[in-house]
Amino acid sequence: MTNKAVLNPLIMIGMLFFVFGFVTWLSAVLIPYLQLACELNNFQSYLVAFAFYISYFLMGIPSGWLLKSTGFKNGLSVGLVLVAAGSLLFVPAALNRFYPLFLLGLFVQGAGLTILQTASNPYVAILGPKESAARRISFMGICNGIAGALAPVILGAVILNDADAVKDRLSLLSPAQKIVELNALAAKVIVPYLIITAVLIILAVVIRFSSLPEVDEEEIAEETEPGGQQVKTSILQFPHLLLGVLILFLYTGVEVIAGNSIIGYGAFQGIPLAVSKFFTSFTLVSMLGGYLIGIICIPRFFSQETALKSSALLGILFGLAAIFSDGMISVVFVALLGLANSLIWPSIWPLAIAGLGRFTKIGSSLLVMAISGAALLPLLYGYITDRSNPQQAYWMVIPCYAAIGYYALSGHKIGKNKSLIK
Repeated sequence: MTNKAVLNPLIMIGMLFFVFGFVTWLSAVLIPYLQLACELNNFQSYLVAFAFYISYFLMGIPSGWLLKSTGFKNGLSVGLVLVAAGSLLFVPAALNRFYPLFLLGLFVQGAGLTILQTASNPYVAILGPKESAARRISFMGICNGIAGALAPVILGAVILNDADAVKDRLSLLSPAQKIVELNALAAKVIVPYLIITAVLIILAVVIRFSSLPEVDEEEIAEETEPGGQQVKTSILQFPHLLLGVLILFLYTGVEVIAGNSIIGYGAFQGIPLAVSKFFTSFTLVSMLGGYLIGIICIPRFFSQETALKSSALLGILFGLAAIFSDGMISVVFVALLGLANSLIWPSIWPLAIAGLGRFTKIGSSLLVMAISGAALLPLLYGYITDRSNPQQAYWMVIPCYAAIGYYALSGHKIGKNKSLIK
C-alpha cells in the first residue's frame, strides 16, 4: 500500500478509537453517579463495568462471524448503530430510575464496541510493518486516551457537579422528598446520552459511505514450515495467541480498576467528590504520556517486548506504592498506573496475532473477548472493597502485572516459529 492508502484508513480508525475511549470511560463517572442515584453498594455499582465488559466475552465470537459476512467496513457501521441503541436506552432508564435498564444499555453499548474493536484492531496491526505495529496502536491509544480523559470531565461536570451537596441533603429528606431528589439526579444523563446517540448515528453513516478499504486476511503471512508448507489447521494450535488472550484478560481488568476505582478511592482518602470526579482523567492523561513514548520510541529505541517488560515492572511498583502510601500521594500512584498500562495493549496485540494468517479474524475475536477481564476483575475489586477497603483491594493487581511480565519475557514466544519472533 502507498503511504496515503495507509494513512487515510488509519485516520478514520483513529476517529473510531476516539469513540471507543469516550463511550468506555464514561463508566468511570457512571459508577459513583449510579451508586448515588440508584442507592447501590460498591459491589452493585461495579456491575456497571460488568454489564459493559461482559458483552465483549459473549459477543466476541459472534462479532467474528458477523465480520465474515459483512466485511470489516460494514461491520464498523453496524457496531456504531448498536452503540447508539445502547446509549438511547439510558433515556427510559433515567426516566424510571431503573438500574437494570441502565445495565442493559451498557451491555448493548459493549456489544457494539465488541464489533468495532474486532474490526478496527486488525486494521491497525496489519496496515504497515509488523515491527512498528505497537507504534501505530499507540497512536490509536492517543485518540482513545484523549477521549477517555475528556469523557469523565464532560459528563462529570453535568451529573456530578453538586454530588457532595446531594449526598448531604439526602440524609435530611423525607422518603418522598428523597425520591424526588434522586429522580432529578437520574434525569441529568438524558441530554448527554441523546447527544451521544445522534453523533454515533452520524458517524455510522459516514463510515458506511467512506472509502475505507477492506482488509483481506488471506493475504496476511501465516506460520509455515521452513519449506513453506502451512502447518496450522486450528486456532487452538497458536499457544502464543491463547496465552495472549489470558494476559489481555488480566490487563483489561487492571486497566479498568485503575480508571474506574480512582474516584471512589479519592473519596476514601478524604477528598471531596467535587475534586475526585476528575481523577479518572488524570489516569488517562498518564496513559497519553505512555502512548507518546510508544509512538516516539517503538521500534527505534526499544522493541515491543521491552515496552511490555517495562510496563509490567512499573505496574508492580506503582501498585505497591499506592498500597503503602496515603492521601493524595497514594491517589497519584493509582493515576500513574495509567502510564504503566499505556503500552501493554499496543504491545500484546501484535505479539499475539503474529503469524495467524487466515485465522486473524477469529484470533482478533478471542482477543476482544479477553476484554471481559474488565467485567470480572473490577467486580472482584468491588467485592474486596466492601469487605476490607479500597486501598487493600489494590493488592489484586500485583499478580496480574507479574503475569504480564512473564508474557513479555517468554510467554509470547511459545509455539512460534523463530522467523516470527522479533
